[in-house]
Amino acid sequence: MSPLRTVAPAILAIAALSGCSGAQSAPEASTTPTPEPRPVPAAPATPEPFDPVAVYVQAAMAGMSVEEKAASLLMLHRPGLDPAPIRADIAQYGLGGVILMGDNVPADPASLRALTDGLTVDPDLPPLVAIDEEGGIVRRLPWDTAAGPDVLKGQPVAATTEAFDVRAGLLDDAGVSVNFGIVADVTADPGSFIYSRVLGTDPAAAGERVAAAVDAEQGRVYSTLKHFPGHGAAPGDSHSSIPQTDLAFADWEARDAVPFREGIDAGAELVMFGHLRFTAVDDAPATMSAAWIDVLRDDLGFDGVAITDDMLMLQRSGVAEFADPVENAVRALESGQDLLLYVLPADPSTVGVDVDALIAGIAAAVESGRIDQDALDESVARVFTLRRSLAVDTG
Repeated sequence: MSPLRTVAPAILAIAALSGCSGAQSAPEASTTPTPEPRPVPAAPATPEPFDPVAVYVQAAMAGMSVEEKAASLLMLHRPGLDPAPIRADIAQYGLGGVILMGDNVPADPASLRALTDGLTVDPDLPPLVAIDEEGGIVRRLPWDTAAGPDVLKGQPVAATTEAFDVRAGLLDDAGVSVNFGIVADVTADPGSFIYSRVLGTDPAAAGERVAAAVDAEQGRVYSTLKHFPGHGAAPGDSHSSIPQTDLAFADWEARDAVPFREGIDAGAELVMFGHLRFTAVDDAPATMSAAWIDVLRDDLGFDGVAITDDMLMLQRSGVAEFADPVENAVRALESGQDLLLYVLPADPSTVGVDVDALIAGIAAAVESGRIDQDALDESVARVFTLRRSLAVDTG
């Protein structure tokens, strides 16, 4: 209908109501009271998105004792090709996960898959199964022939993507869920013990390749960046000492932070801390430093799982301050670490470790208030989220 045809009927209607006589009388004032405006109802609140993993984790944690929570923040190694003793450890303690070393890797992929399949106690909350599969000089799978960092650092970024795509496939097929395989340290010093393992000799080159490695692993294996805040700046080998540097924080941000930031932005789920002293930030090793946890969380925006390097390395440093494994564990969790790694021999007592004592010591520190209960719960939730996600992805 045209605008004219719309307006005309309205005019006629108004005329009829007014009488249409030659002289129109003034309209009478209305005696009907003006109604109060009705309140406009508020728009309904948008419901929070339903997260089944978070719901499961909250329910699973509700009935846990402090000791059970403490045990769930341990990742241990037990030598051997038989899954039964490893599974027994998981069942006995309620471990968060296990790390496979070379002595756990059989001769072929199918046998390794049979071993990892035998480690799950609760299918709804499978353990994290980790391995160091960097390629090159650090590889546990004899059948991993993809290029390692020693080669990749001199090739285009696409070569890193290709190598870690192959590597992620091998790990996924083997039932390994966590790769401690992405070295985010950066150094141009061939004399550094970490040189052959870095993906780049300058921050930009290392950052590009670290991000490429994470991208290649996404959806098949959880990626781990190591060794935060960076071996490149701290001379020495943390397997036998506590490497130390007085590097200024601003210099760290400009150089060593770059590959970690790139890997975090690419989606890495874990960051492994090195036993490294950056005295300009904290005199304590990074694995025991709340200051470095704050840098990781607040400055780099990481909200995943923070894990230590092998805690036995602290004892092997020969520094008296780190001779007590229980105190080391408490200090690490007190600082904000989520998961403690122990590469143990068949008899842990030979290296001064008693797993029951570790759990009891952590629980006692929580009960005394030394380890914050809420912080402990946050760590358990982070670890459980990774574990539950494995069940959901494979269910």
